[in-house]
Order: sequence, then C-alpha cells, then structure tokens
Amino acid sequence: MFKTACQEQLLPGDTLQQKWEFAQEAGYDAIELRGKGDFHFRDRLPELRRAQADGVVMPTVCVDMLHFFGAFDPDLRRDAVAQMKSQLSVIAELGGRGAQTPASYGMFSRRLPPFEPPRSEEEDREVLLKGLTELGEHARAEGVTLFLEPLNRYEDHMVNRLEQAAELIRAVGLDSVRIGIDSYHMNIEETDPAAAILAVAPLIGHAQVSDSNRFQPGAGHLDWPAWLGALDAAGYDGYLAAECRLTGDPVDAVRSVPAFLHRAAG
Repeated sequence: MFKTACQEQLLPGDTLQQKWEFAQEAGYDAIELRGKGDFHFRDRLPELRRAQADGVVMPTVCVDMLHFFGAFDPDLRRDAVAQMKSQLSVIAELGGRGAQTPASYGMFSRRLPPFEPPRSEEEDREVLLKGLTELGEHARAEGVTLFLEPLNRYEDHMVNRLEQAAELIRAVGLDSVRIGIDSYHMNIEETDPAAAILAVAPLIGHAQVSDSNRFQPGAGHLDWPAWLGALDAAGYDGYLAAECRLTGDPVDAVRSVPAFLHRAAG
C-alpha cells in the first residue's frame, strides 16, 4: 500500500497542525512542504520544529523558487545552489527524506520562439553536472537525498524525461541524488510512462502525482493502474505527494486523492 502526502498549500487550515489534522482525516500519511527562496524555508524552522513536536509528518520539501541550479546567469545559479543546500539542511534537521527540484523552470523552451537557447547542450550538461554534484555532496553530508525532477518540454529545455535524469545521475555517481518523478510531466514526455518507470527503477527516490490536466488524480485521463503498478513493481517505498491544481470544490478535491490512489493501485 502506497503512502500518500499532500503539499501544504493545498490543505485547508492556517497552521501546519490544522492542515495535518485535516490531512490525517482525509487519509494522508504526510505533508510535503514548499521551500521558497531568500532562505524563507530556513526562517520557518521555529514553526517547523513546533509542528514536528506536535506530530506533523513532513518527509519532503519541494522547491518553490524563481530560479534554479541550471540558470543561465552564474549569480542566479550560485544563489539557487545556496538555497537548495539550506533546504536540504532544514529537511535533514526535521528527519526528512529530501528535497525535490527541477534543473530549471520557465527559463527556456526549444518548443517556443526563439527556439535556440543561449547555451549549448554541452554547456548545459556541464552546468547540470556541476550543480548536481555540489548539491548531492551536501545532501550526502546531511544524510538526505536530492530529487531531480524532469519537467515537460514547455517548462524546461534540459531534463524532460526520466532517462535523461538517470543519465545525469549515473554520471554524478552519488547515491544521494535520485529522480523525483511527476506523473503530469511524464504524461507529456514519456511514450510509455510505466515502461519509463521500470527502466530507471533503482534511481527513483520520490514521486509527485497529478492527473493529465494538472488537476488532482482522478480528474483527467492518466492510466493510474498502469502508472502505480509500475511504481509498485519498481519497489518504490516512498510517498505519493499530491502536487496539483484542484477542480471542483477544493476541499472535496484534496480530500478525494488518497482514496482514489488506493483504489487505482488495487
């Protein structure tokens, strides 16, 4: 049976404790945190420690920043790496599993004009390997994992498919760097999402879920039995973290996710 988590911004309530009360009642096993830039996540430590003391389960954090470690500008890259190191340290202090980030988001797409990025593929790879190595070494020192998330072609031009993330991770050679898969992006990019999961099974460290239209699982056309069946066959033992928009009544929508996923998993 899969464990489910819900990102904090989707849950009703003013505090993490209130959100956790709702999450448990709805059938979730954890809350996935969001890590903003400017060391905002580090500044939340007193709040997060209180929530932990009150029993809130917070195993992962998903980055919520404006720039990432694959940025074109070197100053932005340095800042993104510093922010991610801080987030890895905070989630480690909370006893969590790790932090998820894409290489970039909204920085460039070869599918939209002007079509040719200002950096070559070789330069992209050099930047990504450098950033993943630095972050992976920090994660290893903290005892947590960095989850690299492939995004669809309209949101990132560098890492779109699981096989691309796997190749980078193998080149880095650190067990502290793993793939953070996302069902929505996979629905766009993978010819066969289930086969893609099985092909990189040992490298999957985290999983985020939303349906084909980015709404909550069950609101689109994704083949959930196949996707979840592949993840189960891959031996995945982490959380399924809901990262989605909500359609219909938002409280009912977020409440529906654990039961839907458990039914779909059989």
